[in-house]
Amino acid sequence: MQAMPNLRRRAPRLLLLALLACSLSGCGSISGWLADGMEDYFPQWAGGLPADAPPRPGTAKYDEWMKERELRRLEPAAKAEGAAPASSPGAIH
Repeated sequence: MQAMPNLRRRAPRLLLLALLACSLSGCGSISGWLADGMEDYFPQWAGGLPADAPPRPGTAKYDEWMKERELRRLEPAAKAEGAAPASSPGAIH
């Protein structure tokens, strides 16, 4: 008859252990979900994004940034078309 009191004493401990294990696994999945957006709010000195980091894809600011980047990429080519190409006599390409 010793098995019953022993089980009554161990049941709360086993329940607590199971609860801790489940909460720990849930914490890992929640942290992965929160990490996508929370890193934008950390200051740079605490490991956040630098001040010159581009915006996140899928946002309106990202689309504006990409258009501006494309214009800057095409700008030097437009200026170079009007100028005479510089030739270097000894250059081999």
